[in-house]
Amino acid sequence: MELTDNIHIKCFKPLSSPRQVKEDLPQAQAVEQLVLKARNAVQKILVHQDSRCLAVIGPCSLHDEKAALEYAGKLKVLQTEVADRVLLVMRAYFEKPRTTLGWKGMLYDPHMDGSYDIEEGLRRARRVLLGITELGVPAATEFLDPIVPQYTADLVSWAAIGARTTESQIHRQMVSGLSMPIGFKNATDGTLQSAIDAIKAASSAHSFMGIDRNGQVVIAETRGNRYGHVVMRGGKDGPNYGEEYVAFTEALLRRAQIDNGLLIDCSHDNSNKDYRLQGKVCQDVIRQLQAGNSRIVGVMLESFLNEGKQAFDKPENLQYGVSVTDSCLGWDETETLVRELARVD
Repeated sequence: MELTDNIHIKCFKPLSSPRQVKEDLPQAQAVEQLVLKARNAVQKILVHQDSRCLAVIGPCSLHDEKAALEYAGKLKVLQTEVADRVLLVMRAYFEKPRTTLGWKGMLYDPHMDGSYDIEEGLRRARRVLLGITELGVPAATEFLDPIVPQYTADLVSWAAIGARTTESQIHRQMVSGLSMPIGFKNATDGTLQSAIDAIKAASSAHSFMGIDRNGQVVIAETRGNRYGHVVMRGGKDGPNYGEEYVAFTEALLRRAQIDNGLLIDCSHDNSNKDYRLQGKVCQDVIRQLQAGNSRIVGVMLESFLNEGKQAFDKPENLQYGVSVTDSCLGWDETETLVRELARVD
């Protein structure tokens, strides 16, 4: 009997390897090509070789497969209309970081009942990503647990590291080995230095412990990811999307010798956590773009089929197409804002 090890662990449950999950839910060649094309396009936008605006748009988190795919279908139609001016990438967030407690996302609790069927959650997340990309829509996500990318990253065209984890050495190392461009959000207090430090750290080679496709614990040796960039999301002292904040950020990036563009998150503290203000933020970004600001290369919007949010409840009690985490814009306003972005000269 062990008296000093795992004393707070109730049990260990087996988990399928990334290889097994991918074999059960394989990526078609057309999806592989879509992901590669979208990643390449995002990279060119970040380094100012593609003049389009990147728009990462979608629900705060996904909880309903059917609603997620309906939303993706709407994005696909809109993308066809604005393809020469805006690149749309759908938010497909399955992991939700929590300050204290709360629903952690589809990946951890897919049944929304506290059962934490993570095996099903991983498969459901991959199934949703396959559905989105099979419709021809690139997908974006936030990576929280460093094990998860082995299960889903092949289907992701853009990813974020959240405000709470940007300072984490583990996440900076992880990003150095990821295959897609990564946005680092500024810290929750609004400071930018942690995101800038993260970009520099992730662009370098690292060696760290992780898992491979077979689920084997390994030492991962990375080359570094040169497509890290800042995502400005405001902070506890207020928004940071205004032109004076952007100019300050640009000066910090120049000093750090980081040439990649930046994104403005129109939600979170930039909208004072009021989804109805996201449009105001986006309009200001559009004004800055019209004025010739070339450092801003994209925006993020939290948006779903219907506006607002609803109280967390059992799936059968939920209103269709409404967020269960942060409040979101409805589709009609989202469509209007994207069209306005597309009209930027």
